[in-house]
Amino acid sequence: MIVDILEVGTFMANCYLVGCENTRKGIIIDPGDTGDFILSKIKENRLDIEKIVITHGHLDHIGALEYIRDLLGIPVCIHKDDAEMLTSPDRNLSAMTPEPVKANPAEIVLDEGQYVEFGEKKLKVLHTPGHTPGGISLYGDGVVFTGDTIFLGSVGRTDFPYGDFEQLMQSIRDKIFTLPDETIIYSGHGPDTTVGQEKQYNPFVQ
Repeated sequence: MIVDILEVGTFMANCYLVGCENTRKGIIIDPGDTGDFILSKIKENRLDIEKIVITHGHLDHIGALEYIRDLLGIPVCIHKDDAEMLTSPDRNLSAMTPEPVKANPAEIVLDEGQYVEFGEKKLKVLHTPGHTPGGISLYGDGVVFTGDTIFLGSVGRTDFPYGDFEQLMQSIRDKIFTLPDETIIYSGHGPDTTVGQEKQYNPFVQ
C-alpha cells in the first residue's frame, strides 16, 4: 500500500495520500490545507483519487476539502456524528479565524465496521470518539490512521467543545490497543509510531 505523508497548514496537520500499488487507485485522508500542494503530490504519486476521507471535522483537517472536491469531482466521507462539522464554522472551530471553513455536506456517511475501498485495498472504519463525537480511525494492511485520537507519546485534546476524555481513553484502549503491536499508527499530527510502543510508553494511557 502506498502511503505519502504531507504536513500541511499552520497547524502542521498530516494529510495522507493512500493508494493501491497495483491499480494506482487511492484516497485522500484529511486534506487540511494547501490544496495545490496536495494535488501536486497526487500527480507525483500517479494516483487516481476516488474519494476523500475525513477522520474528524476540525478546521485543520478540512481546510482544503472543498477546493479539492470541486477540482477532482470526488465524494467526501465522514462519520455521521461529525457530519455537521463540515457545514458549521462554529462546530469545526473555524468561526473565530480570519477564514471560516464552511464546506458542503458529505456524500458518504460512515459508521463503525464499514470499509473504505480503493483498488484492491480497503480500510476498516473504527469509531474512535473522544476528541470529537464522530472521530474515526482507518485500519488495514498493518497500519491505522488515527486522526487526532492518539499521537506519538500523546493523545488528542478533549478541552474543545464536544470533547470527552474518558470516551477518548476508552476508544484508545478498545479500538487501537487491541490491534497487533506491530501496527503502524499514522496520526493527525507528528511522526508515526506503533501500537506496541504507545501501549508501553504513552503516559496518557497507562
